[in-house]
Amino acid sequence: MTKTRIAPYPGDPEITDDLVRQHGIDEHEQGLIKEILGREPSFTELGIFSALWSEHCGYKHSKRELRKFPTDGPQVIQGPGENAGILRLGGGWAVAFKIESHNHPSAVEPYEGAATGVGGILRDVFTMGARPVALLNSLRFGPLDRPRNRYLLAGVTRGIGDYGNCVGVPTIGGEVDFEDGYSGNPLVNAMCVGILKEKDVMRAVASGVGNLLISVGARTGRDGIHGASFASEELSEETEAKRPQVQVGDPFTEKLLIEASLELISSGDIIAIQDMGAAGITSSSAEMAARGGVGVEIDASKVPVREPNMTPYEILLSESQERMLVVAEPDRVDAIIEITERWELEAAVIGSITDDELFRVTWGDDVVAEIPGVKLVDECPLYTPEAAEDPEVAARRQNEPPSYEGSLVDAWTKLTGTPALASKRWVHEQYDSTVQASSVIEPGANAGVIRIPETKIGISAATDCNSRYLSLDPYEGAKAAVVESARNVASCGARPIGITNCLNFGSPEKPFVYHQFLQACRGITDACNALKTPVTGGNVSFYNESPTGAIPPTPVIGMIGLLEDVSKAVGPHFMAPGDQIVLVGETKGHLGASSFWAYIMGASVGEPPPVDLDAAASLVDALVHLAENNLATSIHDLSDGGIALALGEACFGPTYGTDPLGATVDLSDIQAEISDEAMLFGEDHSRAFVSVPTTEVEEMLQAVRDRGLQATVVGEVGDVGGDISVRLRGGIVSTPVSTLREVYEDAIPGALAKVQAN
Repeated sequence: MTKTRIAPYPGDPEITDDLVRQHGIDEHEQGLIKEILGREPSFTELGIFSALWSEHCGYKHSKRELRKFPTDGPQVIQGPGENAGILRLGGGWAVAFKIESHNHPSAVEPYEGAATGVGGILRDVFTMGARPVALLNSLRFGPLDRPRNRYLLAGVTRGIGDYGNCVGVPTIGGEVDFEDGYSGNPLVNAMCVGILKEKDVMRAVASGVGNLLISVGARTGRDGIHGASFASEELSEETEAKRPQVQVGDPFTEKLLIEASLELISSGDIIAIQDMGAAGITSSSAEMAARGGVGVEIDASKVPVREPNMTPYEILLSESQERMLVVAEPDRVDAIIEITERWELEAAVIGSITDDELFRVTWGDDVVAEIPGVKLVDECPLYTPEAAEDPEVAARRQNEPPSYEGSLVDAWTKLTGTPALASKRWVHEQYDSTVQASSVIEPGANAGVIRIPETKIGISAATDCNSRYLSLDPYEGAKAAVVESARNVASCGARPIGITNCLNFGSPEKPFVYHQFLQACRGITDACNALKTPVTGGNVSFYNESPTGAIPPTPVIGMIGLLEDVSKAVGPHFMAPGDQIVLVGETKGHLGASSFWAYIMGASVGEPPPVDLDAAASLVDALVHLAENNLATSIHDLSDGGIALALGEACFGPTYGTDPLGATVDLSDIQAEISDEAMLFGEDHSRAFVSVPTTEVEEMLQAVRDRGLQATVVGEVGDVGGDISVRLRGGIVSTPVSTLREVYEDAIPGALAKVQAN
């Protein structure tokens, strides 16, 4: 390329090796940058490379593995590479969805970190032309007996609730876990689901030399500068000093931006639109240009700012929220401004499309950055570090605790009242789950379900991951996360059609962590191929480390399911005394890596239950068939805590104010050589409890058995306020349903009240 004379912005520091390292660029990458430019970078260019070549934006340690995911299928309209994935629903309708992390910001400033995580994922979806209709999340904290974990839980929950509630998008589901491994580094993953017509899909591809770049929405401030780089490093004792790198959100502006953006898209006045997310103007403009094979020129002095004396470096790297970048023809500018002003938003022309494929930034007449655009976006160096399993993990996998000698009722009660397994009502009641009046199944069920207005179509969504399984066997654990999410949406009657994922791990530069990542990706690939649920996009979050070590491997799966007739959606709770209870699937009593061993025996050891992918696919098909043919009053999948937890939750009812139902179950005839505790608490996959009217039992059993699965009538739904009674080979285990529900509902608020009182 021809060397361009770069005019340093007044006050820019001298480029030194130390300054380059402070930007997260090593010696090898420094040499590549000099080779690309044919000279030393300016300070502004150094910031640009630091952002786009960060792990957060460049996927340096993951891109090669992500390319192995299945991404195609007849239902796929848009796969990875865009702001969000899109799947075909039928009738001309489509669903756009994505999940992303906001872990590091939430660890530093939990309220704003979580709130802006919601704002960012909303923008990823509505830039595709989809109206956001549902939010979900996946949250991980340390134990609640530690003050900081309580502070993080309260701040994150309030941030998610305030932002989603103000914007007017319901939160319909998610998961919350509490484990030691997240005390130093909590996880906050946000998922958004939007609906649109296939014909209205908008893609972020810049085109048309001479067309203009227009900033729409909030003004640019100094919040969030180097946010992408911050998300690509480990948390440390100095992390608190990085609060300025946490963005600040305004949900009321976001609501206006949603409406303005959807109107701009439907008006035909714009060619492309992209959220100014990680790395702000830099990433949005450079990525749109690279996709379109064109160049861009931005005059940073024309960007609307809210703080005086901002430099090009600050303007380009700011991650101020509620901003979009639009590409449009020059004669459409007035129409665009008219639309944005009607929504009380600002729009300003800040640049144009060029034919030289360069990413150029000016400050008035001075060029402050000029970089080959494709090299900047597509030639971030990729790494394949050493990978090796931790010998300590291999040893734990071979261990098991001594036999349990205590009371099964005591164990059942304690497990039911463990915060990681108990009711998350304290959390989800802070979210509005009914706004837009489209929610069919709300938080607290297997999965959330919403209806598409004026159609029969329903969408089910769930987020799932059992990090304990992954810590002991990342391959089987990742398969389990996919099949559990599929099982959850199928339990509502929806057929799983695709996933997004958020892959949360420690530092990829550590062999034990990279081994976890590789094996987890392999497990996701195999499970998605078996279930025909392509991966449409997502997020990789590395460097989730603190002085206490790396987080447990946590690849969260966000699954989407389709109900062709939403009126046939099925809930997880027993509804009618006298209904027969059918156990679907084979029970082997697998206790390795189980909640029973972890929370009752104090030993997170053993081999996780193996995943039979054929059985998982058959169960999904069977559950969907039961719902479609009105052969189930309720369906509750079996996962953490096994039969004991699922049976209790099925009895508790959909609303806390509703009287719970009892149940009488006899498992002794199918117990074989399984111990009583293994029968009650084992976590074999591909199982579910189905309640069904007596008149439909035979047809229901035949439908399941036709798919090669075991199905056995094991009991009956009891009366209101009765006991839950389970007959095992060793005798009857019985407890009042009200006792179990009380500890289930009180686990989190009780833990918070107890420690605060002390």
